[in-house]
Amino acid sequence: MASLYLIPVPLGPVDPHTCLPPDTLAIARRLEYFVVERAKTARAHLKAMGHPQPIQSLQLTELNEHTPAASIPSLLAPLKAGHDLGLLSEAGCPAVADPGAALVLAAHREGIPVVPLIGPSSILLALMASGLGGQRFAFHGYLPAKEPERSQAIRSLEQTARRDRATQLFIETPYRSAALLEALAQTLAPATLISVGADISLPSQWIQTRSAKNWRGHTDAAKDRLAVFGIGV
Repeated sequence: MASLYLIPVPLGPVDPHTCLPPDTLAIARRLEYFVVERAKTARAHLKAMGHPQPIQSLQLTELNEHTPAASIPSLLAPLKAGHDLGLLSEAGCPAVADPGAALVLAAHREGIPVVPLIGPSSILLALMASGLGGQRFAFHGYLPAKEPERSQAIRSLEQTARRDRATQLFIETPYRSAALLEALAQTLAPATLISVGADISLPSQWIQTRSAKNWRGHTDAAKDRLAVFGIGV
């Protein structure tokens, strides 16, 4: 039976051979059908992975936030025709904070085997390096961008971290990263820990965990960087 392969990609502009194991690369290279978040980016990833076929000859179908839910089952057509299918996101692991999860669920409903492949996850790498503990944790995606909703969300996450002894993880778009770090530093209790994992797995990688008090005056370090944030107590 044909399988849906979940193919991780690098978290930034680096050689895929530095962060993807040979087995993941080998599977990506033999597939001809893909569901991707953005075709242009996916073609670049597949070319960098050394796909042996002309990239324009590969069958790429987009699945993103604009895809109607009713269209998702039709994306399984190659699988039903007996072809293995690869799922790629823009960066990192597909179906994690990624619209590809809907395709995975559709595959399960059809009894299609789902095969996750090994590759980088910014969320888990940030958690590993944070020192905040990984026994219990939660990922929340994006926090509200505007006040007072953002500060309310930050206080709620701090309460959850304290009550459950669970690390709280979230992300932000690069141009708002410094503003979010400033809001964290000013809103959280002085002793609450904040971890910032920026540009993870890239040459510019920078990871720091400090108390909220000790972040004050240093929040520009996150400016314009892809970052995963963590709160712990």
